[in-house]
Amino acid sequence: MDFINIAKNAKQASLEIAGLSTEIKNEALIAIADAFEKYKQEIFEANKLDLNFAQALVQDGKLAKSIFNRLKLDENKMRDMIQGVRDIANLEEPVGKMLLTRELDKDLTLYKVSCPIGVLGIIFEARPDVISQISALSIKSSNAVILKGGKESVNTNKKIMEIINHALSQVEKFPQNVVQQVFTHEDIAQMLKCDEYINLIVPRGGNKLVQYIKENTKIPVLGHASGICHIFVDSCADIDMASKIVVDAKTQYPSACNAVETLLIHKDFQKSKELLASLQLEEIKLVSNPERWDFEYGDKILSYKFVDSIQDAIEHINTYGSGHTDCIVTENAENAELFMNNVDSSGVYWNASTRFADGFRYGFGAEVGISTNKTHARGPVGLEGLTIYKYKLIGNGQIVADYANGIKQFHHKDL
Repeated sequence: MDFINIAKNAKQASLEIAGLSTEIKNEALIAIADAFEKYKQEIFEANKLDLNFAQALVQDGKLAKSIFNRLKLDENKMRDMIQGVRDIANLEEPVGKMLLTRELDKDLTLYKVSCPIGVLGIIFEARPDVISQISALSIKSSNAVILKGGKESVNTNKKIMEIINHALSQVEKFPQNVVQQVFTHEDIAQMLKCDEYINLIVPRGGNKLVQYIKENTKIPVLGHASGICHIFVDSCADIDMASKIVVDAKTQYPSACNAVETLLIHKDFQKSKELLASLQLEEIKLVSNPERWDFEYGDKILSYKFVDSIQDAIEHINTYGSGHTDCIVTENAENAELFMNNVDSSGVYWNASTRFADGFRYGFGAEVGISTNKTHARGPVGLEGLTIYKYKLIGNGQIVADYANGIKQFHHKDL
């Protein structure tokens, strides 16, 4: 089937799922989670094929080790994948929420109501669990979705999609073509041109992928090009806390987009040598004079710099950061507030690891991705970020001429 027909089917599916009840959507999600549990060995077998293929690419220098690390599905990731779908089923219904009720005049009432976006186009690299997260979020938020994964995970992606659609086919009244998948570079090119049917593109991958997508589509793009996260250790920081936070933010999952890449240390911090030594003990490679400050290592490598003041730290982050997630470690509440108010990022933290920037950890159930945009949705994008709103106006024969001519007056009363 060519891409245009896939997109047309998705558009029709988005109109059908928009009217689906919460009960049917939740039934579909539970069916998917149960199917993952039942067929997980088949998913692992498909994943082994991809890992073997990807390992050869890594050895030939054609695939980054960080991408390979994201590709592997093990029992822990599978458990989280299954639980993530169940958690989304348990979340509050995001569609049809009343966001505003305003009486413009007697018997003329305006309602602002949440509704689905429509059709989502998702382009991602490596992580096959993205399919389960985004499919579940799309179903719960009453959106249709077309997914395009990387060639390194094609076997796993196909198997997961096969299981999802088999589960959905068993749910009475659930429409077809809500969740679809494409595979080729030509499909990406067609997707980016398909503004007639696709309402939002979400890229999940490296800087080159995101930049390419942003430069080659008229469709709104939600996402982040890179994760240049910073931690600033203030002069009055606690050394044990600082060491623990930086180690976690760098080593817990080095290839994640919310891993710290640059450490800024106040020149008056008395325990700086102790801090750097503690990082080296964790086998973190420290770089004091990097070629560039806006580089995402995706590995246990950390650039660091001494700064003269908190203002210098803020300026550095706003100059070289990617607007993702940045943290201050300090015992001074005033400094923390200054930092969080003036750092221009989607996540600003005080005394907490940047690795908390995640939809699951925020209680969103899962995330489509992390957005550094300043419109519609920002930070980890969960259910709320996959809805928009419409205005409903209910009157009783009113016409604008009466208000324009002064016969009637608005009183704009919020109810």
